[in-house]
Amino acid sequence: MDGKLRPMTAVYILQGEKILLLYRVGSRVVAPSFCGVGGHFEQDELCDARACVLREMHEEIGLGEDDLIDMRMRYVTLRLKNGEIRENYYFFAQLKPGVEITESCGEGRLEWADVRSVLDRKMPHTAWYMLEHYLREGRYTDLLYGGVTTQQGVAFTPMQEF
Repeated sequence: MDGKLRPMTAVYILQGEKILLLYRVGSRVVAPSFCGVGGHFEQDELCDARACVLREMHEEIGLGEDDLIDMRMRYVTLRLKNGEIRENYYFFAQLKPGVEITESCGEGRLEWADVRSVLDRKMPHTAWYMLEHYLREGRYTDLLYGGVTTQQGVAFTPMQEF
C-alpha cells in the first residue's frame, strides 16, 4: 500500500418515498451504475466534504443548498481498491417542496427511484451497502455512521465525539 487516497462525496436527495439516483457513465473509477450525485474533491475542498458535495450537486444537477431541507453527512466509508484507499462521504437531504430538478446531467441519467426497489439496481459495492443500511436503520436516526468495506459488505458503527 503506497498511501494513495481518493476522497469522494455524494448526496442522496429524497422526495417522499423516492430517491434521486444518477446512472453514471464514463467515470474513471466507477463502472456504469446507479449512485448519488457527487464526485471527487478538488484541492481546496480536501478538508470540507460539504463544500465538495455542494459544488458537485450544482455542477451536475443545478441545485444549491437552499433547494434542500436538512442536508447532513450521514456516512463515512473506507475501502481499499486498486491500491488506493477510497474515502466516501455520503450526505442525505429532502428536496424542498416546489423545487424541481430539470437540469440534464452530463455525467449520466437522473432517475427518481422508489425506496422499496432502489436496491434492485446495480450500484458500486460500498454505495449499495450504505443505502441498504440507511433504508433499514439510518433514516430512523440522526447518527453519523462510519464504515469499513469488505468483500462481505460494510461494517458500520455510529461515530461519537469524545
